[in-house]
Amino acid sequence: MSNLSIKITTEKLDINKCYNFVANPNCGGIAAFIGTVRNNTKEKEVLQLDFSTYESMAIKEMEKIANLALAKFDIEKIAIHHAHGMLQIGDIAVIITVASKHRKAAFEACQFAIDTLKKTVPIWKKEYFKDGEVWVNAHP
Repeated sequence: MSNLSIKITTEKLDINKCYNFVANPNCGGIAAFIGTVRNNTKEKEVLQLDFSTYESMAIKEMEKIANLALAKFDIEKIAIHHAHGMLQIGDIAVIITVASKHRKAAFEACQFAIDTLKKTVPIWKKEYFKDGEVWVNAHP
């Protein structure tokens, strides 16, 4: 059985699937990061976001991040799921869940995964405003 779950999808992301994947009787800690679409950026009202990705490369990079987290931190399992396509305010764009025997490793691995994803995974977003739209990379 695999200890990582990597996914890019146009389907609605499901925190329960990510939680259930990492849940393990060996583990006493599960950390999660859930990134949602907020209604503003740089003091401009955002109406919606469109995520685009170089999917095969993005999957490889996400697998690399998960494997690095497994090697670097004392964790058992990790799930990294990212949305693709048009999302509305409040929709979930990314979910990362990590299970470990103790909470510290789970928190550290989860933070490492989202920070690294933002830096290295080829995912871009188009922000839609009342007065137009702009493509930006997903790295704030």
